[in-house]
Amino acid sequence: MINAVIYARYSSDNQREESIDAQVRAINDYASRNGYQIIREYRDEARSATTDNRPQFLQMVKDAASMDFQAIIVHKLDRFSRDRYDSAVYRHQLKKYGVILKSVLENLDGSPESIILESVLEGMAEYYSQNLSREVKKGLNETALKCQHTGGKPSLGYDVGPDKKYILNDSEADTVRFIFQRFAEGYGYKRLIGMLNERGLRAKTGKPFSQSTLRTILTNEKYTGMYIFNRSKGRKKWSEIKTEKDIVRIPGGMPQIIDTDLFKTVQEKLSRSQMNASNKAKVNYLLSGKMYCSQCGALLSGHTAKDGRNKHEYSRYHCGTRRRAGDCDLKAINKDFIENLVIEDLQKNLLNPSSIQSLADQVIEFYENMKKTDTIDVKAFRGRSNDIQKKIDNIIDHIANGTASTALTDRLSKLEQEKSEIETIIREATRKSVKLSINRDLVVQYLEKDIVALKNKNPEDLKKIIQIYVKKVVVSQETVEVFLIVHTIDGAEGSRTPVRR
Repeated sequence: MINAVIYARYSSDNQREESIDAQVRAINDYASRNGYQIIREYRDEARSATTDNRPQFLQMVKDAASMDFQAIIVHKLDRFSRDRYDSAVYRHQLKKYGVILKSVLENLDGSPESIILESVLEGMAEYYSQNLSREVKKGLNETALKCQHTGGKPSLGYDVGPDKKYILNDSEADTVRFIFQRFAEGYGYKRLIGMLNERGLRAKTGKPFSQSTLRTILTNEKYTGMYIFNRSKGRKKWSEIKTEKDIVRIPGGMPQIIDTDLFKTVQEKLSRSQMNASNKAKVNYLLSGKMYCSQCGALLSGHTAKDGRNKHEYSRYHCGTRRRAGDCDLKAINKDFIENLVIEDLQKNLLNPSSIQSLADQVIEFYENMKKTDTIDVKAFRGRSNDIQKKIDNIIDHIANGTASTALTDRLSKLEQEKSEIETIIREATRKSVKLSINRDLVVQYLEKDIVALKNKNPEDLKKIIQIYVKKVVVSQETVEVFLIVHTIDGAEGSRTPVRR
């Protein structure tokens, strides 16, 4: 049997979702029917799939390196992640350890059609998550217009009063003033942290100050008395400054701690520091984890170095074996050349108006076949539910006839719980088939969005697309071979192009 683990998650943003116990019961049933042996469970309760703040999930990914399990089984794909990029990245990471992801309610088999369908399903789940966030924001906007606290820990220097408005925390406010004044005088982060620690001062969390904590404080315009809501968007790696019309800004909406002139002085110093740091910006290597050396099989990794008399910066992909041990003679390959080649290959062979039409047909055919299987599974669960109901009725008859016992009542309780969980699974499966109803136009629309993203060449979008549609890129001394997800048969040739270094 194949060793597998369970990942179950319950988030409080949708009270109609099945409980973790119901998910686990469905997964165990799926495992027994499909030849998987469950060796461990990972559970995250009241956690959102749009964030990496899921301790059990991260532990599971870490444990995958031990290679003692070959599959992760979830009830639905959106239990794994509602972010298309994160899902692709984590699944690629797990694939390196020989671990696959299986879904009870979405029978996806690794074919090109299933990969695209999975991407569509994840995209819809991501849209659902973002739409839910927008609805939540509407209510928070009303709170913000009253200059009230909208959730989370208040910034250092503030507490929240009974009317949900911000009030000064005098001792913390003194710490904020100390930090601003010393930074304006030229004290660096390390020296400031040392001084704060010597005084026994702590951040709002109760932990010692760190460089990132100080930067958050020093860039917080709220200290000038400006109430601000909805400035940043999403998680840290996707954060972006929104347009002014999206941000709620109310002068005098908070108690002022720092005067405006001091705040401006500090921002100017931070800006100069940021300009210096930007000269060392990290290069975004789009093909990380996808490129392999044809000679030794090692992954190629991206590196930037200064070459020549003028010390011009060059970014290339290097064979991992050659860099570590020098035991491979594959030459480095130019980053821009190989990345542009892969993008062009995607445009030519997969993501173009003519190709996506036939691809959409295949995806819909696969989806319709998958729905038939889902219907059979629901029928099986309904059969189990009926069998349990018969057992429940039988026990109730015994109790009514005066033969009640502790063992009998305990058995009744367990059967009722099991029936309740099975009914939840049936409702969820039925709701899923309605909510995630997919048609050909939707698939085409989804693929067209990726065509546009390829043309725009935004690095973040390109990374997502490559993670999903590119299986691997194999580099030799003379050629580059690109394998897209349509190349599924072992030994099938990808697109070959002569190397230009």
